[in-house]
Amino acid sequence: MSTPSALSATDAPLAPSPPVRPGTTLLVIVTAYLMVGVDSTVVNVALPDIQQGLHFSRTGLSWVLNAYTLAFGGLLLLGGRVGDILGRRRTLTGGVLLFALSSLLGGLATDGAWLLAARALQGLGGALIAPSTLALITTSFPDGPRRHRALSVYSSMAGIGGSVGLVVGGTLTSWASWRWALLVNVPIGIALALALPRFVPETPRHAGRFDLAGALTGTVGTTSLVYAFIRVSEAGWSDTRTLLGFAAAAVLLAAFLLVETRAGQPVMPLRLFADRNRAGGYVSILLLPAGMFGAFYFLTLFGQQVLRYSPLRAGFAFLPLTLVMFTTVRLVPRLLGRFGTKPVLLTGMTLAALGTGRLALLRPGDGYAAGLLGPLVLVGLGLGMSFMPLNATILSAVAPTEAGAASGLLQTLQWLGGTVGLSVLVTVYGTATRHATGAPDAVLTHGAAHAFGAGALIALAGLLVAATTLTGRHQTAQKHATAGRRPGAEAA
Repeated sequence: MSTPSALSATDAPLAPSPPVRPGTTLLVIVTAYLMVGVDSTVVNVALPDIQQGLHFSRTGLSWVLNAYTLAFGGLLLLGGRVGDILGRRRTLTGGVLLFALSSLLGGLATDGAWLLAARALQGLGGALIAPSTLALITTSFPDGPRRHRALSVYSSMAGIGGSVGLVVGGTLTSWASWRWALLVNVPIGIALALALPRFVPETPRHAGRFDLAGALTGTVGTTSLVYAFIRVSEAGWSDTRTLLGFAAAAVLLAAFLLVETRAGQPVMPLRLFADRNRAGGYVSILLLPAGMFGAFYFLTLFGQQVLRYSPLRAGFAFLPLTLVMFTTVRLVPRLLGRFGTKPVLLTGMTLAALGTGRLALLRPGDGYAAGLLGPLVLVGLGLGMSFMPLNATILSAVAPTEAGAASGLLQTLQWLGGTVGLSVLVTVYGTATRHATGAPDAVLTHGAAHAFGAGALIALAGLLVAATTLTGRHQTAQKHATAGRRPGAEAA
């Protein structure tokens, strides 16, 4: 059922907003989102330390990542609706403060359950932050060259956040403790909470209802699905808990779709899928991270447990991916203007799939230069060419009143794709190594290579969806790029 908000039937008036400073506004918004993206991977390179300190199993260790991304992805749709109803700046500020508090709790954790609860609470904070940031960009920058440049900056933060998290996490873990990978969010969150009312204008509040039944069935259903996949890696496909997990996921996700067709104001408006391009973009942004997200997890284990890298060195090993991705994203608006959305997107997804596929050939004796450097560059180039075209395709022609729902659904599918994808790759890893014999390095590499192969197949599925569903219309992108080159065109 939907819970009514406290607002009247008419939209609430806006409180006085600060003068708009586009550059500063964009900086504050993307910094808030960068904090969320960084925390999706900041603990990756700290996982061996966390495993030793809090006594996780190797497959159970993936819950340190999944507790965050499940709560984050599962509640993003509700977070988007909260922003529409209560105001996006207010929602963003509340999310930042909750994120900082939960980071403090996680940094102080003394056992595994405490840490997982704190990570889930972080995910809730992130679910309030992420859709508000993208919706604020959509409403703060008019459709055209300025929005494309703002989305370019946003996409670069979204793209590099995960790889920056690996570097930051490695540095803090080596120099201090894994706890500081979480505690560092506290001063950043406080600074953002003070800056938001000063530099970011509030958006109108729209009367509406909170679809709690949709949020609950969607989140619990996805959690059951991820649990079932991870259980497979530990106990096999015939295990009773595994089968119950899959059955519960099927029932709950079916209930979610039923609730959404009947809700007056659903957290996932199914009408957003009516447009062919947007529907293809949504499916593609689900599958692309599903094939890529697990790569960070297994590359971190390979770097530290096979190549014997320190956390700091393991984090810096991802710098080529970060630098290539950041540089590529900055060039994408020009590529869109010259070649159009579909060619750029298909090229990027192809390169990302090739990079992950190359990792499937990894062997225990491969060093960094021979085994990792080339694939990291390909993946960075591919992701850099993919995210902004997908964002622009999905958010094109969205009504302002649905900007929060559309952006929330975009990020929901992106993060849930990564979470479910990781659970699938963990299942592939566990199945490949359950009866493997030999040295630990060889066993880990054998399982990781199988996981990378599965990731490449998922990425190829996303490429196929994009190739067959997107229409290839790109006159709008060409028009925006041309307008951006006219003398006197405003910068974002």
